[in-house]
Formats: sequence, C-alpha cells, structure tokens
Amino acid sequence: MFGTQNRKDLAFEYQSQIQILRPSIHSRRANITVKFQDLYGFTVEGNVDDVNVLNEVREKVREQGKVWWALEASKGVNWYLQTQVTSTLKTSLKLSTLVNAITLKKLIRKGIPPVLRPKVWFSLSGAAKKKSTVPESYYQDMTMAVLDKVTPATKQIDHDLPRTFPGHPWLDTSEGHAALRRVLVAYSFRDSDVGYCQGLNYVAALLLLVLKTEEDAFWMLAVLLENVLVNDCYTNNLSGCHVEQRVFKDLLTKKCPRLAAHLDSLEFDVSLVCTEWFLCLFSKSLPSETTLRVWDVLFYEGAKVLFHVALAIFKMNEEKLLVAHHVGDVISIIQRSTHHLFDPDELLTVAFDKVGSMTTTTISKQRKKQEPAVMAELDQRSRRLNSVFPDEKL
Repeated sequence: MFGTQNRKDLAFEYQSQIQILRPSIHSRRANITVKFQDLYGFTVEGNVDDVNVLNEVREKVREQGKVWWALEASKGVNWYLQTQVTSTLKTSLKLSTLVNAITLKKLIRKGIPPVLRPKVWFSLSGAAKKKSTVPESYYQDMTMAVLDKVTPATKQIDHDLPRTFPGHPWLDTSEGHAALRRVLVAYSFRDSDVGYCQGLNYVAALLLLVLKTEEDAFWMLAVLLENVLVNDCYTNNLSGCHVEQRVFKDLLTKKCPRLAAHLDSLEFDVSLVCTEWFLCLFSKSLPSETTLRVWDVLFYEGAKVLFHVALAIFKMNEEKLLVAHHVGDVISIIQRSTHHLFDPDELLTVAFDKVGSMTTTTISKQRKKQEPAVMAELDQRSRRLNSVFPDEKL
C-alpha cells in the first residue's frame, strides 16, 4: 500500500511514466508502420494515426490521474473502500457512502491510474479479503510444497511458458518464466478442478506485470477464477466457457439483430473469436493498455463486463461486417479492429452507452437457461469420442 507521505512522489513518478510518443519525420511523411513500447513493455505496431490516438489517450490518463490524487487528498488515501452500499441499504445508508460508490463507478470506467491500479484492484476485487483468510505464509508455503512435483498441469505450463507473450523484455526471460511458472503451478494445486488451462498463462502474465509481485498476482488470479468469472470456465471440458458463448450469441441477436442474422447466413460461429476473448480476457486480442482498462471495470463490476466489451467490438464493426461475404472476412475484420483498438474510451463508451444495460441477474438467468444444452452437447461429444477411443480416458 502507498502511504500518504509518498503521494506527491508517486504522482510525479506516475506522470513521468506516461511518455508522449514521437514518430520520426520520415514515418510521418511516409505514413508507414512504426514500432514502439507501451507502458507495460509490449511492442506495439501501428501507423502515425494510431500513435496520435495513443498520445491523446495518455493525455486523458494524465488528467484522470489528477482527479484520483485530488480525491485522495480530500477524502483520504483509501476513500474508495467506503463504497459498499448493498448491506448498508438495509439499515441506514450514509449519503457519503452512496456518493463515493457512484463517484467510484464513474471513475473506474474512465480508468484507474497505472500507479494506483495494483492497490485498487487488490482491494476492490476481493483479493485482499481472500488473502486475509489464510496464514500469511500461504503462498510461500504452497510454492515450496509443490516445487518438484510433476503433474499434467505442470507439464502443460512448462510447454506454454515460452509461448506467453514472446519477445516481452521481462516475461520472455528466465526470471519472467520462473515467476509465471510459480504462480500458475501454485494455483493448479490450490484448485485441482481447474488445474491449469491454456489461456490462464496470458491472464497471469498480465497480472504479474500490473501487480509487480507474484503473491499479489496469485491472489488476483484466485479471486478472478473463484469469485469474478463464471464457474467451470477453465475446467477440463470448458463448460463454463461454452455457456458464455451461447449467452453471448443470444445477446448479439437481441442487441444487433440485423448483424446476427447476417452472420448466421454466413454460418459464422461466434466461438471462432469469442473463445479467446473469454479465456484470455482480451489479453491476446486488445492492446495491453486497452485490456487493462477493461480489467479495471471487470474487477469492480463483474463478468458482465466481458459481454459488454464483446458486443461493443461487434457493434463498432457492424457496417463492415454486414458487407462481409465469407467467415474468413468476418474474422479478419474483427482481428484487425481489436489489434488496433488503442482508444479504450471509444470501446468502453460503446460498451456501456450504446450496447445498453445488462444486469448480472439477467445474465445469470441466461446462463441457467443454456447450461442443460451445453452439458448435453458435451456429454454427447464425450460418448462419441469414447466410442472411437475406448481405451482412452477423455
């Protein structure tokens, strides 16, 4: 946690981290692709227009940071913790608590300053509370206990480490691989039902970059899988992920009926793009700074945010998609769009203002509606595979 005595120093450090990108004169004239590093060390490719968008976004981040620092100065360092209104409403609701909650929701949608992101995430997501329920040495004891153990999960983790954000200046080093391995292996033993699933490597890697410490990244991963996301999203049969895709398809039909009908006519399956979105939480699809803005809201508002963002991506590309003639064209349009979505404000404005309201209760009902069909389909698939490979345990 950051102390009040360091607030000005942190604010100065934070502002200095957000560098203005300046393409060369040659690049500006030729409008060619330029490469640069983002705030988290990832190499980004884009044209000069993309750079200009990023500079505008970074200026907004600077201004947003000033708002957070001003609130800390007036309300106290941990003012955002005084926002729990659900239980208070049943008795006597303090006006200041409600005001803080409304203020916080708006602020988070506009982005948490990078230097405050670790402590805000850790507090508001429930990770701090989860960590407090076990002995202080829990993570250290866990990593030591499983140090030399070999399981199918550890073998898959070892296979995936070098494929996790290759080329990153820290993640793609022996030190980065070791840290990521410890986090993933520890969690695979904490929850044997999940163990390890491909996709978690990207999520845990980005958590490490933001949280800075393995232990905090471990607890953020735990709260994400155990409290934020739908159950069984990362189990062996990915049943939760299949449910989410069916729910998303229904939402797309409701929110963008014309587009959904066109995609159906092309026999386009939303799983072709949504599987990666839901398993990697957009970390492989969107630029890292945009992904983390999505995660800002995800850790505060819950998994419904993933549907908002997924729908926004389709809605932002609706006109192009409506004239697509092949499934491959649809995938190309979506991938090209997400890889260059450098303006998180544009994405989140569409996600929350244009997509429309979706309550957690409504989505939960949709999940319950889809679960029987998903389980029946997975059971049928398992029976079919068992008939082909009777000696294999599937």
